[in-house]
Amino acid sequence: MFETLSDRLTSVFSSLRSKGRLSDADIDATCREIRIALLEADVALPVVKTFVAQVKERARGAEVSQALNPAQQVVKIVNDELIEVLGGETRRLRFAKNPPTVIMLAGLQGAGKTTLAGKLARWLREQNHTPLLVAADLQRPNAVQQLSVVAERAGVAVYAPEPGNGVGDPVAVARQSIDHARRQQHDIVIIDTAGRLGIDQEMMKQAADIRDAVSPDEVLFVVDAMIGQDAVSTAQAFMDGVGFDGVVLTKLDGDARGGAALSVRHITGKPIMFASTGEKLEDFDAFHPDRMASRILDMGDILTLIEQAQKTFDEQEAARMAGKLTSGEGFTLEDFLEQMMMVRRMGPIKNLLGMMPGMGQMRDQLNQVDDRDLDRIAAIIRSMTPAERQDPKIIKGSRRERIARGSGVTVTEVNNLVVRFFEAQKMMKRMAGGMGIPGMPGGRKAAKAAQKKAAKGRRVSGDPRKAALGKGGAGKTGAGAAPGTGALGNLGAGQLPPGLELPPGFDPSKFKFPGQ
Repeated sequence: MFETLSDRLTSVFSSLRSKGRLSDADIDATCREIRIALLEADVALPVVKTFVAQVKERARGAEVSQALNPAQQVVKIVNDELIEVLGGETRRLRFAKNPPTVIMLAGLQGAGKTTLAGKLARWLREQNHTPLLVAADLQRPNAVQQLSVVAERAGVAVYAPEPGNGVGDPVAVARQSIDHARRQQHDIVIIDTAGRLGIDQEMMKQAADIRDAVSPDEVLFVVDAMIGQDAVSTAQAFMDGVGFDGVVLTKLDGDARGGAALSVRHITGKPIMFASTGEKLEDFDAFHPDRMASRILDMGDILTLIEQAQKTFDEQEAARMAGKLTSGEGFTLEDFLEQMMMVRRMGPIKNLLGMMPGMGQMRDQLNQVDDRDLDRIAAIIRSMTPAERQDPKIIKGSRRERIARGSGVTVTEVNNLVVRFFEAQKMMKRMAGGMGIPGMPGGRKAAKAAQKKAAKGRRVSGDPRKAALGKGGAGKTGAGAAPGTGALGNLGAGQLPPGLELPPGFDPSKFKFPGQ
């Protein structure tokens, strides 16, 4: 959604990096470009004016003029101001002291309230809560049925005593749901209210009546991030008519310009609490202003990437796989398939790569990434026998033809997969034995320590007699000594330097030493 804004800001900052000092003219030109970029992104005009004024004031201060890298300092200022516009810090849900906590959803029809109710319920269930969805949208056709289906997919309970389609009193349903939640021991109640195609008094009155009947702990205004400037006027109308405590942005994965996300919080003064980034129920999370600002400025979102990995990967399984990676040989196609499926469960590969810093400059390449390539690789591996997965070296001509027919690909694709797997296996072995893999045992440090230890064992004394004793196996006596030698070792066997040879017939083994 923020691709256009991100591209414009990135190009603005790239022109600054070549300058060691920033003059007032440079700052004015930069702020002008930032203003154009924000207006093109459909950000509300009052927000743009305030934002640019703050950036210009700080850019002309001492923190930029005395900085070693003024361009980076300007980027930091813009990042800080973006975070402030987006809300400053993450706002968490307020839970009631005495359950259940009541959350009421309000917004225009088509904003995605019903689907978002299921996403929020699933997200809360993962936080070890027991949410209850309440079908209080009794006007829209099949709204009750839709909520029931969404609740089933999310794995949560639903309270729908009325059939809907214009039948029933939504205020009474909302009021009764609180007692039902207490009896069934649900600690959170999420009320899905009706929406309209526009702002009208009947809609506002019904939402206000539900609010007065249940006294919700949180009233969340659901706004479609793709409607642009109209999101601000709609939010202001809801603020005056019903009131709300936080904003939820839906359809952030769309291709609209995204100005609503940067405008709603500043105009209403209410924080953005959640964001929906896709059609699936799992495409939902708390809204983090600092991470969103980092994405807009093409600085990546590593924290979210780490959180997604922690949800997907099992710690014991990751430790087991790390051991195989360090050995190189133990890593099989079966392990490769397992790891690939774990990465696939984290979401689309394009989205994962997009969270890496600097990926905005490779957007064309990212757009060419197709998750179906992973599906083809999985089909090839699954068409192999267990023995072939464990030892790909046995995959010869006839086997490759069979695998290609079974997976619906060409023999060339099977060959490429096997060759790339062998190359990856060799690379992992080199990294484990030579360079080392960060965070894994062994590697370069272990190799250096082993070399030092071996060098210590090979030390030779500067005294030629001691050196000769060492070479001859000094210290071996009794059963461990060579025949014809005693405590002095192999003296006289040509082991001493010239001039120190023993006389002919001299046998040191006949000497008796104390303790013998």
